[in-house]
Amino acid sequence: MSLTRDEAWTHLCAWTETDALRKHARAVEVVMRAAAHRYGAGAADEEAWGIAGMLHDADYEKWPEDHPKRIVAWLEARGEAAIAHAVSAHYTHWGVSYDSALDKALLACDELTGFVGACCFVRPDGIRSLGASSVKKKLKDKAFAAKVDRQEVKIGAEMLGVELGEHVEFVIAALLPHAEELGLLGRDG
Repeated sequence: MSLTRDEAWTHLCAWTETDALRKHARAVEVVMRAAAHRYGAGAADEEAWGIAGMLHDADYEKWPEDHPKRIVAWLEARGEAAIAHAVSAHYTHWGVSYDSALDKALLACDELTGFVGACCFVRPDGIRSLGASSVKKKLKDKAFAAKVDRQEVKIGAEMLGVELGEHVEFVIAALLPHAEELGLLGRDG
């Protein structure tokens, strides 16, 4: 892998100006780094998986109608075919195949990471006391974080071969050490 985390972050910031989308990118990066150890080859996959998480929505803010074509092309031009493929597959409706653990993990972690973040924002103590049962209950409330595609969350866990509650716990555990940086400490935090 030739693309470094610093280069990826610089590129993300050039294309993504809003703090909210940058925080989402960072949160998915954090979860994907943890996922590399759980679903991939561990340290050998961590950098690539983290960069895939960070860059998956890099072109969304400036070119939503082209998403994810521009970031995929940028990654391919840098020889990052595996990351590019995972980014191109992070939404099932695009019809891209899921060929690797990286592809499946990015699908499974993206929407759920955003949803867990939304759950944190409405809790007085944010992620500190958030459990899988609370997240699963909120998933049933279609009005809460309505833009999150619940079917993507479900399919992602299935692709990883894990029960949804177990995957929710994994995402929470991955985010917890970074809660302050990511703004996940809740209304009182």
